[in-house]
Amino acid sequence: MRAFALYVEVHYLYLKQEYAISAGIVEAALAMGAAGYPISAIYLHLVAVMDYMSLKKTERAQTHLLAAWDIARPDDLIEGFGEHHGLLGAMLEAAIKPKWPEDFKRIIDITCRFSSGWRRVHNPVTGHDVADDLTTTEFAIAMLAARGWTTQEIAEHLNISANTVKTHIAEAMRKLDIKTRKDLKQYMLR
Repeated sequence: MRAFALYVEVHYLYLKQEYAISAGIVEAALAMGAAGYPISAIYLHLVAVMDYMSLKKTERAQTHLLAAWDIARPDDLIEGFGEHHGLLGAMLEAAIKPKWPEDFKRIIDITCRFSSGWRRVHNPVTGHDVADDLTTTEFAIAMLAARGWTTQEIAEHLNISANTVKTHIAEAMRKLDIKTRKDLKQYMLR
Protein backbone atom coordinates (compact mmCIF):
# COMPACT_ATOMS: atom_id res chain seq x y z
CA MET A 1 0.00 0.00 0.00
CA ARG A 2 2.79 2.44 0.87
CA ALA A 3 4.58 1.70 -2.39
CA PHE A 4 1.48 2.53 -4.39
CA ALA A 5 1.01 5.70 -2.34
CA LEU A 6 4.52 6.66 -3.42
CA TYR A 7 3.44 6.12 -7.02
CA VAL A 8 0.67 8.68 -6.51
CA GLU A 9 3.18 11.11 -5.00
CA VAL A 10 5.79 10.73 -7.74
CA HIS A 11 3.13 10.99 -10.44
CA TYR A 12 2.00 14.24 -8.83
CA LEU A 13 5.59 15.51 -8.86
CA TYR A 14 5.85 14.53 -12.52
CA LEU A 15 2.72 16.57 -13.29
CA LYS A 16 4.31 19.51 -11.48
CA GLN A 17 7.34 19.04 -13.78
CA GLU A 18 9.57 18.10 -10.84
CA TYR A 19 11.11 15.31 -12.92
CA ALA A 20 14.44 14.93 -11.12
CA ILE A 21 12.82 14.86 -7.68
CA SER A 22 10.21 12.36 -8.82
CA ALA A 23 12.86 10.12 -10.40
CA GLY A 24 14.99 10.30 -7.25
CA ILE A 25 12.09 9.21 -5.07
CA VAL A 26 11.33 6.33 -7.43
CA GLU A 27 14.96 5.19 -7.39
CA ALA A 28 15.04 5.37 -3.58
CA ALA A 29 11.72 3.58 -3.17
CA LEU A 30 12.76 0.74 -5.44
CA ALA A 31 16.12 0.44 -3.66
CA MET A 32 14.40 0.33 -0.27
CA GLY A 33 12.09 -2.56 -1.06
CA ALA A 34 9.22 -1.29 -3.21
CA ALA A 35 10.48 -3.62 -5.93
CA GLY A 36 9.08 -6.46 -3.81
CA TYR A 37 5.53 -5.36 -4.62
CA PRO A 38 5.07 -6.15 -8.32
CA ILE A 39 2.16 -3.90 -9.26
CA SER A 40 3.50 -0.94 -7.32
CA ALA A 41 6.96 -1.54 -8.77
CA ILE A 42 5.57 -1.56 -12.32
CA TYR A 43 3.83 1.77 -11.77
CA LEU A 44 6.88 3.29 -10.07
CA HIS A 45 9.09 2.21 -12.97
CA LEU A 46 6.61 3.72 -15.43
CA VAL A 47 6.77 7.10 -13.68
CA ALA A 48 10.57 6.87 -13.82
CA VAL A 49 10.25 6.36 -17.59
CA MET A 50 8.09 9.47 -17.79
CA ASP A 51 10.56 11.46 -15.69
CA TYR A 52 13.65 10.36 -17.58
CA MET A 53 12.02 10.95 -20.97
CA SER A 54 11.15 14.46 -19.83
CA LEU A 55 14.78 14.90 -18.81
CA LYS A 56 15.87 13.45 -22.19
CA LYS A 57 17.70 10.58 -20.47
CA THR A 58 16.47 7.86 -22.79
CA GLU A 59 18.85 5.14 -21.61
CA ARG A 60 17.66 5.49 -18.01
CA ALA A 61 14.06 5.58 -19.24
CA GLN A 62 14.55 2.40 -21.24
CA THR A 63 16.18 0.66 -18.27
CA HIS A 64 13.09 1.39 -16.16
CA LEU A 65 10.69 0.44 -18.93
CA LEU A 66 12.36 -2.93 -19.38
CA ALA A 67 12.47 -3.48 -15.62
CA ALA A 68 8.71 -2.86 -15.49
CA TRP A 69 8.27 -5.14 -18.51
CA ASP A 70 10.27 -7.94 -16.85
CA ILE A 71 7.94 -7.77 -13.86
CA ALA A 72 4.72 -7.43 -15.87
CA ARG A 73 5.17 -9.85 -18.73
CA PRO A 74 5.21 -13.23 -16.91
CA ASP A 75 1.81 -12.55 -15.30
CA ASP A 76 0.44 -10.40 -18.15
CA LEU A 77 0.21 -7.29 -15.95
CA ILE A 78 0.32 -4.95 -18.94
CA GLU A 79 -2.63 -2.67 -18.15
CA GLY A 80 -0.42 0.07 -16.70
CA PHE A 81 1.60 0.28 -19.91
CA GLY A 82 -1.57 1.09 -21.85
CA GLU A 83 -2.75 3.54 -19.22
CA HIS A 84 0.54 5.46 -19.36
CA HIS A 85 1.21 5.18 -23.11
CA GLY A 86 0.94 8.88 -23.92
CA LEU A 87 3.25 9.86 -21.08
CA LEU A 88 5.99 7.32 -21.81
CA GLY A 89 7.53 9.39 -24.58
CA ALA A 90 7.21 6.79 -27.34
CA MET A 91 9.35 4.42 -25.29
CA LEU A 92 6.88 1.58 -25.94
CA GLU A 93 7.32 2.11 -29.68
CA ALA A 94 11.10 2.21 -29.31
CA ALA A 95 11.64 -0.68 -26.88
CA ILE A 96 8.60 -2.99 -26.77
CA LYS A 97 7.20 -2.90 -30.32
CA PRO A 98 10.32 -4.25 -32.07
CA LYS A 99 10.82 -7.26 -29.75
CA TRP A 100 7.25 -8.01 -28.67
CA PRO A 101 4.98 -6.79 -31.50
CA GLU A 102 1.96 -8.86 -30.44
CA ASP A 103 2.21 -7.62 -26.86
CA PHE A 104 2.62 -4.09 -28.21
CA LYS A 105 -0.65 -4.46 -30.17
CA ARG A 106 -2.39 -5.58 -26.98
CA ILE A 107 -0.99 -2.57 -25.11
CA ILE A 108 -2.24 -0.25 -27.83
CA ASP A 109 -5.70 -1.86 -27.56
CA ILE A 110 -5.60 -1.08 -23.84
CA THR A 111 -4.48 2.47 -24.64
CA CYS A 112 -7.38 2.97 -27.03
CA ARG A 113 -9.91 1.69 -24.52
CA PHE A 114 -8.38 3.74 -21.71
CA SER A 115 -8.06 6.96 -23.69
CA SER A 116 -11.49 6.89 -25.29
CA GLY A 117 -12.95 10.17 -24.13
CA TRP A 118 -10.09 10.71 -21.65
CA ARG A 119 -9.35 14.26 -22.76
CA ARG A 120 -12.99 15.26 -22.64
CA VAL A 121 -13.20 14.14 -19.02
CA HIS A 122 -9.80 15.46 -17.94
CA ASN A 123 -9.83 18.70 -19.91
CA PRO A 124 -13.36 20.11 -19.88
CA VAL A 125 -12.11 23.69 -20.32
CA THR A 126 -10.92 23.14 -23.90
CA GLY A 127 -13.00 20.09 -24.70
CA HIS A 128 -10.17 18.74 -26.84
CA ASP A 129 -10.40 15.09 -27.76
CA VAL A 130 -6.70 14.65 -28.59
CA ALA A 131 -6.58 11.07 -27.40
CA ASP A 132 -9.48 10.25 -29.70
CA ASP A 133 -8.33 12.27 -32.72
CA LEU A 134 -4.75 11.05 -33.11
CA THR A 135 -3.29 7.62 -33.69
CA THR A 136 -1.18 6.36 -30.79
CA THR A 137 2.00 7.02 -32.81
CA GLU A 138 0.91 10.55 -33.69
CA PHE A 139 0.03 11.15 -30.05
CA ALA A 140 3.40 9.85 -28.78
CA ILE A 141 5.39 11.88 -31.30
CA ALA A 142 3.27 14.99 -30.71
CA MET A 143 3.89 14.67 -26.96
CA LEU A 144 7.65 14.53 -27.52
CA ALA A 145 7.49 17.53 -29.85
CA ALA A 146 5.35 19.41 -27.33
CA ARG A 147 7.98 18.71 -24.68
CA GLY A 148 10.65 20.37 -26.80
CA TRP A 149 12.22 17.36 -28.49
CA THR A 150 13.63 18.22 -31.91
CA THR A 151 12.61 16.32 -35.01
CA GLN A 152 16.07 14.73 -35.11
CA GLU A 153 15.92 13.68 -31.43
CA ILE A 154 12.53 12.04 -31.99
CA ALA A 155 13.78 10.30 -35.13
CA GLU A 156 16.84 8.91 -33.34
CA HIS A 157 14.77 7.79 -30.37
CA LEU A 158 12.30 5.90 -32.57
CA ASN A 159 14.87 4.79 -35.13
CA ILE A 160 12.88 6.36 -37.96
CA SER A 161 13.69 9.10 -40.45
CA ALA A 162 13.31 12.77 -39.67
CA ASN A 163 10.90 13.00 -42.61
CA THR A 164 8.68 10.34 -41.03
CA VAL A 165 8.64 12.33 -37.79
CA LYS A 166 7.77 15.50 -39.71
CA THR A 167 4.94 13.65 -41.45
CA HIS A 168 3.50 12.44 -38.11
CA ILE A 169 3.76 15.91 -36.57
CA ALA A 170 2.20 17.56 -39.61
CA GLU A 171 -0.66 15.05 -39.60
CA ALA A 172 -1.24 15.55 -35.87
CA MET A 173 -1.26 19.32 -36.31
CA ARG A 174 -3.64 19.02 -39.29
CA LYS A 175 -6.04 16.83 -37.29
CA LEU A 176 -5.90 19.21 -34.35
CA ASP A 177 -6.24 22.25 -36.61
CA ILE A 178 -3.17 23.98 -35.21
CA LYS A 179 -0.33 25.69 -37.08
CA THR A 180 2.79 25.85 -34.88
CA ARG A 181 4.72 23.73 -32.41
CA LYS A 182 4.00 26.39 -29.79
CA ASP A 183 0.29 25.74 -30.35
CA LEU A 184 1.01 22.02 -30.20
CA LYS A 185 2.65 22.46 -26.81
CA GLN A 186 -0.32 24.39 -25.44
CA TYR A 187 -2.74 21.89 -26.91
CA MET A 188 -1.00 18.70 -25.77
CA LEU A 189 0.23 19.74 -22.34
CA ARG A 190 -2.89 21.38 -20.93
